[in-house]
Amino acid sequence: MWQKIKLIFKDPDLRKKILFVFGILAIFRFGAAIPIPGVNTARLSAFFSGNQFFGLLNIFSGGAMENLSIMMLGVGPYITASIIMQLLTMIFPRLKEIYEEEGEAGRQKFNQYSRLLTVPLAILQGFGLLMLLDKQGILGALSFSGKLTNVVIVTAGSVFLMWLGELISEYGIGNGVSLLIFSGIVSRLPQAASQTFFAADISQAPVIIGFASAAAAIIAGVVVITEGQRPISVSYARRVRGNRIYGGSSTYLPLRVNQAGVIPIIFALSILLFPQMIANFISGIEKPLVQAISRVALNFLNNPWIYAALYFILVFVFTYFYTAVTFDPDAISSNLQKSGAFIPGIRPGRPTAEFLYKILSRLTLIGAIFLGIIAVLPLAVRAVTGLTALTIGGTGLLIVVSVVLETIKQIEAQIVMRSYE
Repeated sequence: MWQKIKLIFKDPDLRKKILFVFGILAIFRFGAAIPIPGVNTARLSAFFSGNQFFGLLNIFSGGAMENLSIMMLGVGPYITASIIMQLLTMIFPRLKEIYEEEGEAGRQKFNQYSRLLTVPLAILQGFGLLMLLDKQGILGALSFSGKLTNVVIVTAGSVFLMWLGELISEYGIGNGVSLLIFSGIVSRLPQAASQTFFAADISQAPVIIGFASAAAAIIAGVVVITEGQRPISVSYARRVRGNRIYGGSSTYLPLRVNQAGVIPIIFALSILLFPQMIANFISGIEKPLVQAISRVALNFLNNPWIYAALYFILVFVFTYFYTAVTFDPDAISSNLQKSGAFIPGIRPGRPTAEFLYKILSRLTLIGAIFLGIIAVLPLAVRAVTGLTALTIGGTGLLIVVSVVLETIKQIEAQIVMRSYE
């Protein structure tokens, strides 16, 4: 291990990439500390301490939302735009053709569409969140031009973050968007630890020790599920061409337990956010019927048990949905058949696709239950312990562990390549 660390800092190109990533993350953290104009910090703090949903949403903004900073939207609009574009490939065959058949140029064009879609999504999300916060009295008395300026600022901040993430992916190491979210979560750990371990009284010591033990178990579980896969044996038929024999080898097709990653959690958060935004927005309309409907909807959504149940169900459903979008057994079966490969004991063609679908459904069930438990874990911890500082929970740990594992693999690949050279 120490030899690898020495090699990282001895190699000038690898050292330059890592320092570049740290520099970009420093710019992000600096921007996350700059608030937009007109913020009432006292009301803002009270709002976030009493709203579990926005506490979770704050994770995906890298902690920038709790400060109402110029980067309060984080990379959420870009992630949403990328997800929408992937879903549109199921509706428009031309988009799927661009993404899958035109190579690197097609993927660059596809990514450009995602960037363009990010701008209107950031405007809509920024407007909705700022109007919601304005109804709570958090933004103070701002004129129309002041509110419009804030929407422009947070939209520009989101686009700027998207650009920073792509710079990391192109010139650094790791996935830029994931590293930005990772840095925001990690930056909140010292504050959460100080609130938990130093602000708590001695009577809560068993709870804190139990939480630390549970956190270690959760990290181990996240690593196991994230790295877990079901290898499907694949054999290649022998082919004779002239005096040479091709094929006859065996390999395996890895099916991951958590095929969808954290995307279902982001989906579920987006779906749960929308009705809350609408209910808060219409609560300002001075009509008794509208206000009564808004009050009933907010009471329903703010019930922790109902909220947790809806959250779990949405994550579970979206895990199956996103896995079906990203992994097509029919396409895999067709590609295997075209390359002269087959699964031992399974006939090529439709039987292979049905076999893969059956295995994938069982694996996705485990992954969906796991993601659902991880999603509602912060709510359960807060309800049992009463410690409001323990809001990072399983969702943040899932992101942190996934990003660390992915980045370590990329660094090791760079080291192996340089050692080979």
